[in-house]
Amino acid sequence: MKAFVVDKYKKKGPLRLRDMPDPEIGADDVLVRIDAAAINLLDSKIRDGEFKLFLPYRPPFIPGHDLAGTVIRTGANVRQFKAGDEVYARPRDGRAGTFAERIAVNAADLALKPTSLSMEEAASIPLVGLTAWQALVELGKVKPGQKVFIQAGSGGVGTFAIQLAKHLGATVATTTSAANAELVRSLGADVVIDYRTQDFEQLLSGYDLVLHSQDAKALAKSLNVLKPGGKLISISGPPDIGFARSLGMNPVLRLVVRMLSRGTVKKAKRLGVDYSFLFMRADGGQLAEIAKLIDAGAIRAVVDKVFPFAQTADALAYVETGRAKGKVVVQGL
Repeated sequence: MKAFVVDKYKKKGPLRLRDMPDPEIGADDVLVRIDAAAINLLDSKIRDGEFKLFLPYRPPFIPGHDLAGTVIRTGANVRQFKAGDEVYARPRDGRAGTFAERIAVNAADLALKPTSLSMEEAASIPLVGLTAWQALVELGKVKPGQKVFIQAGSGGVGTFAIQLAKHLGATVATTTSAANAELVRSLGADVVIDYRTQDFEQLLSGYDLVLHSQDAKALAKSLNVLKPGGKLISISGPPDIGFARSLGMNPVLRLVVRMLSRGTVKKAKRLGVDYSFLFMRADGGQLAEIAKLIDAGAIRAVVDKVFPFAQTADALAYVETGRAKGKVVVQGL
């Protein structure tokens, strides 16, 4: 099959189109023809080698963490899917590879795609949808009437998280550029802050939850907008000891992680708030719940651009510019 591969870890390294062996499926796997795949910054970080200590891939490997496609065949233990089903998924860590014609996915990571979405729209959902769900529903336990601050509202996670937070009954604040203010308002944002001309720390206070996705300076400010007992959930770091334990890191790596987050954890405790790092995981059950919300009209897909498969490397470069509004998607061959 045709696939784009990373030949070696290298910052801004090239993706190379080459022939790769067809995937082998195990008893719990589903073989999927990839009709569309979304691009994520996670793909460039893995290519650059930023995560190789705890999420190693042996080059050459196929990147890609979002897909929508059609089931070709199923493993012996799979009962919930059949050939011809239209599905979507974020394959679990260690089994990336959606920049290809086909992929084998564990059935537990897979769900029937939302019927109201095209393949391209459906491919844009899994990683950002699961990130928002695990932050706001699973960890944050957002309730009606709470105040939620979502950074970078016009990005992939932001566009989904704003809609989910509003569905959960929260008042939502977000940051974006003036050019994207109308977009985030149309998604449900109640308070829109122009990050170029306004300081959110001066405008926000008493928030129940912050979904942090920016740099260390924004993290320090975000802790200050929370009310006592509030929660900051970060998807951009620093990783915390809970994350290290979940990956089964050895004692040396656990110590490194503890030191990385030490200052943030200390400040959070001093302010009487909670800090946690989220590295989202694959979950087909949660994707099934998300599909219900989408088909009910509570959440819509936000797709900036669709590239042909041959331009996958260009699509990744575009995402790295940080200018995308919502998600960038590549069509399957």
